[in-house]
Amino acid sequence: MNAPERSSELLGYPPTARLLIVNCDDFGMYPAINAAVIESIDAGIATSCSLMVPCPAAPQAMDLLSRRPQIPFGIHLTLVCEMRGLRWGPMAAKERVPSLLDPAGELFAPTPAGRAALLGQARLDEIELEFRAQIGAVAEAGLTPTHLDFHCLADGGRQDILDLAVMLAAEAGLAVRVWLEPARRAMRRRGRPVIDNDFLDSYSLDIEDKAARYVQLLRDLPAGLNEWAVHPGLGDARARAVDDGWAVRRTDYAFLTSPQARDVLRQEDIVPIDYRTMQQVWSANRTA
Repeated sequence: MNAPERSSELLGYPPTARLLIVNCDDFGMYPAINAAVIESIDAGIATSCSLMVPCPAAPQAMDLLSRRPQIPFGIHLTLVCEMRGLRWGPMAAKERVPSLLDPAGELFAPTPAGRAALLGQARLDEIELEFRAQIGAVAEAGLTPTHLDFHCLADGGRQDILDLAVMLAAEAGLAVRVWLEPARRAMRRRGRPVIDNDFLDSYSLDIEDKAARYVQLLRDLPAGLNEWAVHPGLGDARARAVDDGWAVRRTDYAFLTSPQARDVLRQEDIVPIDYRTMQQVWSANRTA
């Protein structure tokens, strides 16, 4: 029997349904992101978030999640650090993961050169050690994630890294964010839902007139399973001091929490979902 053409059908929806996951990435990076993510889910149109376990504000983020068990969250598997004024390192001891570090002994920056260097030298056994450390820290906090995804490395950046994440997700009964071809087609053939249409990273949008662009994207949303990776932040003084992308985050936050966003979602009959729906099907097909 052929697999359904769309992942939305794997999830039990009709072919014409328009499903949208609005996932807040970078939860745990710093406090102004944490506050904006929570508000974007509690009072806005965001449906889930992804936790960066190695980051300085991750303990605060995990405390927020422990007091809000209704919020679905994933683990934003992190092998890079892009902040000049806000540093983090691996969860595993550095001497155990030397292939993940740059010549200065720090995580690589996710510049094109940094990503190429990391992916060229990173040993899979050390990546697994680090991923397990990040997943284990969440488990030790008594929290239960819904999915795994990647920070600044699309589908992990290498096939073996994606395969590792899929294996770790199967162990824990989680879904995985997969958004590049041909991996999407391969996952659907195995009965594992992934997005049907183009993945949206909010960093790809212009800051000017962003709200109008978001509204148009909602009105034009195609049938099937869609995902937006958004990056809300309050854009406070500390954020402006350490984060070159604070304006992207501030404009995301403004739209996600706006009455206009909620109104358009309802007008367009878009079905907001989160990774719990995906997780159920991934878990049921984990041996496929």
